[in-house]
Amino acid sequence: MIRVNIETASKPYAALIEQGLLRSAGNYIREMLPDATRLVTITVPPVRKHYGKTLEHSLETAKLENSVVDMPNGERYKTLSTVEELGSRLVKLGADRRSTVVTLGGGCVGDVAGFLASIYMRGINFVQIPTTLLAQIDASVGGKTGVNLALGKNLLGSFKQPSLVLIDPDVLLTLPDREFGSGLFEALKTGVIRNPRIFDFMETNREKILRRDAGAMEWLIAECVRVKAEVVSNDEEDFGVRKALNFGHTIGHALEAETSYRHFLHGEAVAWGMIAATMIAVGLQKTSSATAQRIISSILSYAHLPKVDVKPRNILRRLSRDKKAMAGNIQWVLPVEIGKVEFVFDVPERAVLQSIEELRYLS
Repeated sequence: MIRVNIETASKPYAALIEQGLLRSAGNYIREMLPDATRLVTITVPPVRKHYGKTLEHSLETAKLENSVVDMPNGERYKTLSTVEELGSRLVKLGADRRSTVVTLGGGCVGDVAGFLASIYMRGINFVQIPTTLLAQIDASVGGKTGVNLALGKNLLGSFKQPSLVLIDPDVLLTLPDREFGSGLFEALKTGVIRNPRIFDFMETNREKILRRDAGAMEWLIAECVRVKAEVVSNDEEDFGVRKALNFGHTIGHALEAETSYRHFLHGEAVAWGMIAATMIAVGLQKTSSATAQRIISSILSYAHLPKVDVKPRNILRRLSRDKKAMAGNIQWVLPVEIGKVEFVFDVPERAVLQSIEELRYLS
């Protein structure tokens, strides 16, 4: 069992990482959250098919009352209307202020159900049980919850820390290759922005990681969660060092929105965004060509990325609506070296347009 503590000002909590942990989830919830006797598990049909019975049996064994609610699967359902529908289901089930939401799924489930928990009856507790690599290493820790608007990603949301995060690497064995690759791009991001050991490990252990070797995956997940925990504990609401986690997300979010959240998985869009930010960094002489080559080569070595077929000017317009923009100025996270990034506001428009054209060419 690996335990990572997240010490935020609003709520300290733990992320537990262990192979086969899903079978013991009920015991951990009972032990660490003794008041959480009435649960509502929110999931999606594909995840429920694989892991719903395992979790339900675990909760039943721990004598925890639980109801299961399905939500539609996919980023395009990460909307206020989904939150409203789920809220109505909770009311009909009799959920009250002492109830606890359990999320069983990937980042979309965690974001939507976490947002619901933050506003249902002005806030109830929730537990994250992430079932995708991206959610395990990133989305489930840190308390960012929310939904998308047609004009941009995650424009409506709140900070709501979970009460507990339960991570079982074994669930990744049934994850589709494309979803698995999407998470690996976020792991590479973690190495670039803060921990060179993660990046070096992924460079030298590519075959082990791609075959989902148990030891390699447990190490990688734990190290990524430790980075996220350290950053979030120092900057819970994204005003300082936590912004480094946005590396690749500026253009990545714009690519997702421009393609109506149907063309890219989140990690794939972020991967293209990291490549674009790295190209910009070279052009502005923030990093060396050798460092840029390492970053771009590692990204492209892990999975095939969907084609970038967008108009650069459309992406530029979307950037000004990004929630990370300040008074219309876009804050870029640019790599300086492996493990270190710099925040830059004054990126010339032509450099951004050129980077998007280069993405189109690369893809």
